[in-house]
Amino acid sequence: MRDDVGQLLWMGFAGPQLPPELRARLDAGGCGATILFKRNLVMSVVAGGGGVTQEVCDLDALVALDRELHRSAPDGTPALIAVDQEGGLVQRVRAPATQWPPMMAHDGQGADDERIAEHVGLAMGLELRALGFDIDFAPVLDVHTNPQNPIIGDRAFGHDAETVARRALAFARGLDAAGILACGKHFPGHGDTDTDSHLELPRIDHDWERLEKVELLPFRRAAAAGLPMIMTAHVVFAALDAQRPATLSEQVVTGLLRNKLGYRGVIVSDDLDMRAIAGHMGADHAAVAAIRAGCDVLLLCCNEHNQALAEEALIKTAESDSELRRRIGESAARVRAMKKAHSANQQARPAPGRDVIGSFEHRRLADQLAGRA
Repeated sequence: MRDDVGQLLWMGFAGPQLPPELRARLDAGGCGATILFKRNLVMSVVAGGGGVTQEVCDLDALVALDRELHRSAPDGTPALIAVDQEGGLVQRVRAPATQWPPMMAHDGQGADDERIAEHVGLAMGLELRALGFDIDFAPVLDVHTNPQNPIIGDRAFGHDAETVARRALAFARGLDAAGILACGKHFPGHGDTDTDSHLELPRIDHDWERLEKVELLPFRRAAAAGLPMIMTAHVVFAALDAQRPATLSEQVVTGLLRNKLGYRGVIVSDDLDMRAIAGHMGADHAAVAAIRAGCDVLLLCCNEHNQALAEEALIKTAESDSELRRRIGESAARVRAMKKAHSANQQARPAPGRDVIGSFEHRRLADQLAGRA
């Protein structure tokens, strides 16, 4: 049971070095993947032309950290490494890696937008692969329909559902061709909220007809395309479950995504440390509720105490709850199967050399996407 629970817990940590406690957890199989943020990178500020300064990432330090994070559980199951690398404001690894404009920049590419989106996914994926990453928490499948949205905005691939689905899934195909696992987010759709779930619990009151036509369409297409992972949103969708955010709702995760949309991949919770969840319940209750709802993986990106709470709550509750025990085993099997397929995909596509990072061709593609000469 402890081994299975470990596969479901994906964790972040502070600082540019692997903490001894997390190293021990990884070696014991208590963490299925780690998530890197800017806080984990060694950064320096260098002067550029015209007095402009730029933050530069120490790629040697990052590659060394990723090598250390690539550990295996006692049963041989590897721990993966994930990052949010979307483009625009949400790209953790910056210069000398290629700096990508936000994905809304595809609006300027005309009839060639889908081909370009796939090339961008491939280029971004190759750079991540050269650095030792396995997972990119991208593409965003949210449809940008609310100009007042404080968290999605130009992270989206477009303003209508068909366009978002077409471009985002092309981007995901590019990641796959590079040997990087894609994760579509944030189900069932975060594009029309007017609050940030990092800070509070948003609510969407659209009726079912609107949700099917707009918010759900990209996720329906992602399920049909076999996207390996989909991340849930900490958002209440009144037409689906008026009481609980999607991450904790069995009606949304199992009833809608798993059963109605037929999704067979790994369902990942958004970060349980975010205030939309942490501000309403403890990580222990949230972890159990999310697994009961149908999530396979729980992100715990910041708080070591919450990581320990979630682990112990799942193990102790499962000891006396056969249905939760079944759910944990089912999710652990799904995660292990994804890791096995990912290993085969990477073996078939050898990692590129470091010279791909920030290459002339990739910078030229980024300039084209941004509309720069």
